[in-house]
Amino acid sequence: VSLLSDMQDSQSAFKKEDPLGMDAMSSEEYASQSKLLQEFTNVPSIESAWLFKTNNEDRSRAMFSISQPDLLANKKRKYILHSHIVTHGTMPLECHWSPFPIEMTGVSAVVPSPSGSKLLVVRNGEKGSRTTLQIVNQSHVEKEIHVDQSIHGPLYTDEWFHGISWNHEETFIAYIAEQTPRPKPAFDDAGYRKGGSSEEDCNSWRGQGDWEEDWGETYSRKGRPSLFVLDIASGEVRAARGVPKSISAGQVVWAPPSSSGHQKLLVFVGWLEHNGFQSTARKLGIKYCSNRPCSLYAIHSPFEEEPNADNASDSGSESVPASVATNLTPSISSALFPRFSKDGKLLVFLSSKCAVDSGAHNATDSLHRINWPSDWKADEQLSVTDVVPVVMCPQDGCFPGLYCSAMLSDPWLSDHCTMVLTSAWRSTEVMLSIDVLSGEVTRISPQDSDYSWSTLAISGNNVLSVSSSPIDPPQIRYGRRASTEDHDGRCAWVWDEVTSPLTAASNKVKALLSHHKLSILRIPVPDPSDELSDGTASSCKQML
Repeated sequence: VSLLSDMQDSQSAFKKEDPLGMDAMSSEEYASQSKLLQEFTNVPSIESAWLFKTNNEDRSRAMFSISQPDLLANKKRKYILHSHIVTHGTMPLECHWSPFPIEMTGVSAVVPSPSGSKLLVVRNGEKGSRTTLQIVNQSHVEKEIHVDQSIHGPLYTDEWFHGISWNHEETFIAYIAEQTPRPKPAFDDAGYRKGGSSEEDCNSWRGQGDWEEDWGETYSRKGRPSLFVLDIASGEVRAARGVPKSISAGQVVWAPPSSSGHQKLLVFVGWLEHNGFQSTARKLGIKYCSNRPCSLYAIHSPFEEEPNADNASDSGSESVPASVATNLTPSISSALFPRFSKDGKLLVFLSSKCAVDSGAHNATDSLHRINWPSDWKADEQLSVTDVVPVVMCPQDGCFPGLYCSAMLSDPWLSDHCTMVLTSAWRSTEVMLSIDVLSGEVTRISPQDSDYSWSTLAISGNNVLSVSSSPIDPPQIRYGRRASTEDHDGRCAWVWDEVTSPLTAASNKVKALLSHHKLSILRIPVPDPSDELSDGTASSCKQML
């Protein structure tokens, strides 16, 4: 009893000293930890980057999209930072940075045009306001389009449905946005009101209408991902015609112009509503789930004149829409990230068919190509060729298969047939070059590196990348093909470290990180392929 009384007296005294309920030592610890958190959050994250050619082969212009946490507002601050990269043969690389980053307040996405002369700036409307699309040239805002909610909602800028694509002539922009929801039924004292009602009408009320299933998780209460095209000259936005309501669209790209120059095609990824494992009749969550069936579809631009319109009106028959989405990959259960080669002869895409067929959330990917005809017709069947097949049982130290969660909008080197991808290689991420004609896969990031490497941008045979580890802040690297060959007889790559204000961590952060060491342990395990399904077996062996 005496001990309990002493404890109560000490607790009473403690409460008098600190109204927050913590002693002096705890208070100092919280203050120290909060300052340390601020030190780490002051190191910005590199979201994306672009490289632009100049008249001088030794010079490139780079634009970086960076972000930094705003702890008080619980949001992300976004910035744009520019630099000039200068190479002098074997001499050390020079990089000249703009003095300050520019904050992009309220900006959801920025996408440069293919030539680098224009920039699309997207500002998604909040709380029912309009979405704003700005076309910026090198000196001023050239065009500003306010898209009403009756046309579409905010643009999708996530890593899954996101797709913003300029056409080659830079006159149209295709993108994915939320479809406007159906109007809710209105009622008054007489019953159903056909004309609807406004929010301010106090003599009526609105029902919920038909329930529409969404993709769950971060896509909860978002409208169906739909395809739209902007005519920059007129500022008009049109929805793509011929896409069934059962399809959610994403990752749209423009097909190369036809040989006649009249055909304007769009290729996009489509997810059906009945997309679950073994044709489950509902929209299962899609966040981080590559095991949802999807296909590539082709469709005409809504601004392209329908070739059968005149004939239909002359004959007096009913007009049949000329544009209907055509499935380009009916023979394969998954098709993602479509990319056309720069000469327009190849359509390359990634497939997660192992995940779809086995049900594993993430399994080994494969890479495929389609030889794209110069004048493709909707009834023309296209054959799919395997470029990098699924690796079921990788040998130690050998290529474990593709594990890609994204792909650059322009992943091509200057030969038009070699692309660069970021892929997981056991416990790290590496950069791979893939010859899509021969299927040859080469690891171009350093073999002896325990860092994870990610591709940011490509210009010619130059690759801008970022490397990091759990104890090393992100570091920008600039890669060039060397004239020499490595020990395997393949073209070697030289990686220069880019001095950057983005990676200038404080002395306190550097001192704390310097006390830590990193090593990747190899754990011997029996071969899992005998007991697991095809997709999960390859995934387990890759990670171990």
